[in-house]
Amino acid sequence: MNDEQLHAMRHSLAHITAAAIQRLWPEAKFGVGPVVENGFYYDIDLGEKKISEANFAKIEKTMRGIIEYGDDFERSEMPIDQAIEWAKESKQPYKEELLNDLRRSGTTVAKDLDANELGLTGDGKSAVETVSFYKNGKFVDLCRGPHVANTKDVGAFKLMRVAGAYWRGKETNPQMQRLYGVAFATQNELDTYLELLEQAKLRDHRKLGKELDLYTVSNLVGAGLPLFTPRGTVLRDLMAQYSNQLRQERGFNKVFTPHITKTALYETSGHWAKFGDELFLVTSQETDDDFALKPMNCPHHTQIYASRPRSYKDMPVRYLETTTDYRDEKTGELGGLNRVRALTQDDSHVFCREDQIEEEIDGLLASARELYGTIGMFLRARLSYRDDSEGYLGGVALWESAQSQLKAAVISNDLAYFEQEGEAAFYGPKIDFMAIDALGREHQVATIQLDFVQPGRFGLTYNDVDSQAKQPVMIHCALLGSIERFLSIFIEHTGGWFPFWVAPEQVRILTINDTVLDYVEEIEEVLRGVVLMQPVKYNEIRFTRDDRNESLGKKIREATNWKIPVQLIVGPHDKEAREVSVRTQVGEEKVALASLADYLIAL
Repeated sequence: MNDEQLHAMRHSLAHITAAAIQRLWPEAKFGVGPVVENGFYYDIDLGEKKISEANFAKIEKTMRGIIEYGDDFERSEMPIDQAIEWAKESKQPYKEELLNDLRRSGTTVAKDLDANELGLTGDGKSAVETVSFYKNGKFVDLCRGPHVANTKDVGAFKLMRVAGAYWRGKETNPQMQRLYGVAFATQNELDTYLELLEQAKLRDHRKLGKELDLYTVSNLVGAGLPLFTPRGTVLRDLMAQYSNQLRQERGFNKVFTPHITKTALYETSGHWAKFGDELFLVTSQETDDDFALKPMNCPHHTQIYASRPRSYKDMPVRYLETTTDYRDEKTGELGGLNRVRALTQDDSHVFCREDQIEEEIDGLLASARELYGTIGMFLRARLSYRDDSEGYLGGVALWESAQSQLKAAVISNDLAYFEQEGEAAFYGPKIDFMAIDALGREHQVATIQLDFVQPGRFGLTYNDVDSQAKQPVMIHCALLGSIERFLSIFIEHTGGWFPFWVAPEQVRILTINDTVLDYVEEIEEVLRGVVLMQPVKYNEIRFTRDDRNESLGKKIREATNWKIPVQLIVGPHDKEAREVSVRTQVGEEKVALASLADYLIAL
C-alpha cells in the first residue's frame, strides 16, 4: 500500500470513528478529523459526557459493524449557502462556523486547521462557492477526501487515547475531546507497531530519568525547568563536551554572552515580531530599559562580530557557545525533557564570505555525521524551505540562492535527504538532521541554517579585497540542538544502557567477601590511571565499589538495574590469580589485572 492509499484509508477510519460516535451518542457535535502520523483523530463535543478508555471497546465494536456492513463512500457537492443550512439543521455548530469562514475568507481557514478536512472549490483566495461532502451509511461529513471506495477497505485499526483539545487550537474556544486511533494496512503491521509502543513505554525517558536518577522536577522550581542530578549532569556535560570538541577541531572559538538583554536586540533581529509572546520579560529597578531572558544566541553573536572591523582575511569568523536559553512555552505543551522552558543549546555561528559557504557547510555536515555515527543513530537530511506564506524576512531571490546552495551541499556529501516547504526559519532555509532511533522513530536533532537576513539587519560588514564593505553570510548550527531534548531522545534510543564513554557510572566493583578488600584497592588504583581519549578526550573512569555484606546475586541485580555497563566481580580466586571477572551486557570473561586498563580503553 502506497502513502496515498494509506492516507485515504486512515482518513476513512476517521469518518468511521465519527459515524460510530454518532450512533452511540446521537447528540455528538463534530469538529475535524484529519490524518496524523500512523493514524487519525476526530474532535468531538459531547457536552458534559466524557469518553474514556472504558468506552473504547464499545466504540471499536460499533466501528467494526460499520466496516463489515460495507457502505460505499459517496462524494457530493453542495453550494456553500445550502451547506450552511445543512449544518444548522444537523445541529453541527462547528461545521457551521467553518462553512461561514469559508464563505468569507476561502482556503485560509483550511491552512489554519491543517486538517485536510474541508472540501471546497473557488479561487483559493476569497469566498468559496461550493463545498464537497462524503457519505458512508447515514453519516455525512464536510470533507474534500480522499477516501477508500468502501468501508470494508480500511485495514486494521485500534483506538489509542482521548485528550482535551481546544477548538481550532485557541484557549478561548470550547474544549473538545480528541479521540486518537492508529491504523495500518494489515493486522501484522498494527501488531508490530503496538509492540514498538510497548517497547517505547519501557524506554520512556521520564521513567528512566527517575529510575536512573538522571534528573528531577520540582513544583517549587516550576514546570519545564528540569533539575539534573550528579549522574544526569555527567551525561549532559560529556555530550556537550563532545559537541564542543568536534567544532573546536574545525576552528570554532568559545564565546560567552549574558542571559538577559535589552529587547531592542530582538526587535532589530526580527525575533521580537515573530516570537515576542514567547519571551520571558525582565524588569529593572534601576533603569527604564526593557529586558528579556535570551531565547536564542545568534543576535548576541552578531554583536561580538560587530565589535571591531573585519577584513576578508579574517573570514571565516567562527563562534560557539553552549548556553541556556529561555522560552515561555505553553504549560500544556511541556513534557519531560522534550519541551522545556530552560533549554541548553550547543549553538554556533559562522560569519563568512559567499565563496566560503560550501566549505563551511561541508565541515559542519561532517561534524554532525561523526557525532551521530558515534552514538549509533542513522541520519538523513530534511531540506527545510520557505513556503508562500508571509512572515519570512528577505527577498525571494536571496532565499532561492540559499536553498539551492544547501541542496548542493547535501548532494555533494552524499546524504539521504528530502525537501519540505514551510519548515524554514523566518530568516533563512536550513538543513534539519533527522535521526532514526533504536525503535525506528525519527527525530529532528542537529540543524544547519543559512542566513542572508540578520547580517543585513544588523549592518554587519567586512572589508573585501577591493577595499569595499561587503556583507557576510551567517551560518547557524547546533549539533545536539536543545541538549535537554537530545537527552530525551538519547535515553530512549539506548534504553538507559549508555555507551561506555558517556555512562554516568561506568564501572562498579562487586566483592564476594571481605577477604578481597586489599585487592580491590589495587584494582581501584588501576582504574584511577585509565583516561579515555576517544571520542571525548581526557575522560577519566567513573567507578564505585559495592562491598556491602550482601549476596553477590543481589549486588549484580542492583548494578544491572542501574544499567552500569561494566561490573567487576572480585572473589578470592580472582585475587589469587591476579585477575577480575568482567561482566557486561554481552557476557562475562576473565581479564588479568595487568590488562584491565587496555581492556577498558578498548570499550
